[in-house]
Amino acid sequence: MELGFKEKDVKFRDEVRDFIKEAYTTDMKKTLSRSKNGHAGKELHIKWQKALYEKGWMAPNWPEEYGGAGFSPTQKYIFESEMAREGAPRTIPFGLSMVAPVIMEFGSQEQKERFLPDILESNVWWCQGYSEPGSGSDLASLQCKAENKGDHYLVNGTKIWTTMAQYADWIFCLVRTSKTEKPQEGISFLLIEMNSPGIEVRPLITLDQSPDPHQEVNQVFFEDVKVPLDNLIGEENKGWTYAKYLLEFERGTAYSPGLYRGLKNLKEIAKDTSIGDGKTLFEDSDFLNKINECEIQIQAMEFVELRLFSALSAGQRVGPESSILKTRGTEIGQYIQELAVEAIGYWSYPFVEDTFANVNEPNIGPDYALTITPEYLNGRKTTIYAGSNEIQRNIISKAVLGL
Repeated sequence: MELGFKEKDVKFRDEVRDFIKEAYTTDMKKTLSRSKNGHAGKELHIKWQKALYEKGWMAPNWPEEYGGAGFSPTQKYIFESEMAREGAPRTIPFGLSMVAPVIMEFGSQEQKERFLPDILESNVWWCQGYSEPGSGSDLASLQCKAENKGDHYLVNGTKIWTTMAQYADWIFCLVRTSKTEKPQEGISFLLIEMNSPGIEVRPLITLDQSPDPHQEVNQVFFEDVKVPLDNLIGEENKGWTYAKYLLEFERGTAYSPGLYRGLKNLKEIAKDTSIGDGKTLFEDSDFLNKINECEIQIQAMEFVELRLFSALSAGQRVGPESSILKTRGTEIGQYIQELAVEAIGYWSYPFVEDTFANVNEPNIGPDYALTITPEYLNGRKTTIYAGSNEIQRNIISKAVLGL
């Protein structure tokens, strides 16, 4: 197996690095350095995404016919690795990587022309309306109802854990349009404008207690919200099929580049942490064994990703193998966060006021310690969202292993 980059790939890597150096400004870096979740407000992300769009790199995974970057599998890997290595802002996935593939696959030509260009140019901000109180991993039990009134749908109900809904222009929703013996058969996929009368967004303050622009999740309420029939994707009561297709993209992202960056930061923290007798934590054999074990797991993860993404570039679906990526990627990520909290010790306690308050006093502890605990607390969700890892293992056992 040839693992080295060809000359053209090295040139592309240098081009990516030059772009990041120019577009990833000092102000962006300062803002993101105090974010526990990679989110830093709509204005920053739109500015970054507009720069990617102007470069032609906004949609690495879109087909070229819709404005995709046309990257080879190697270029995709280089692009994601360099972005993660520099800690560049993440593109917000809800429009670009989630609803857009559904529109491409199941939407009408009119819907493609209406929605895809604005998603690509970051003119429209999307959020995801899947989970409800009592309907998370058991998503088929959702109760948010959409009644067909002849010329429009009337939507009533609520969605929860809706990431960055406070900024959204549109929400793609799973709604119940029919009561059937098998609940999956009565669900539809609806696109709803967030400024519609009857929609209310309420923030949910999470354990890390981060204020705007880092506040992340919300609950969305729908009371007699009118939605045009033209906003239905595909066929009525076929939404479960489209939802499963979307989840392949939500779960099938590359984790290893971000994990490598997290591991690199962990090593730097360990090298900076004294354990007495002139030694650092990085020289402690027990802690170093944990780091080495983590690195081995990331390397294995990377090779699985490369194999699956190569198949995707050849026109194959990611399919249930995406559950493997989601399960291992989130668990390794949590392990790195746990080791980071272990490394900073008592500096993990002052994590709210000292991180986000505008005070003139110097920080308590080293700067890198400020966001370690918020990142750890926020990271507890990753093995639950997009289908809990217990659900993912059921999918793997049934669809991959044939058990």
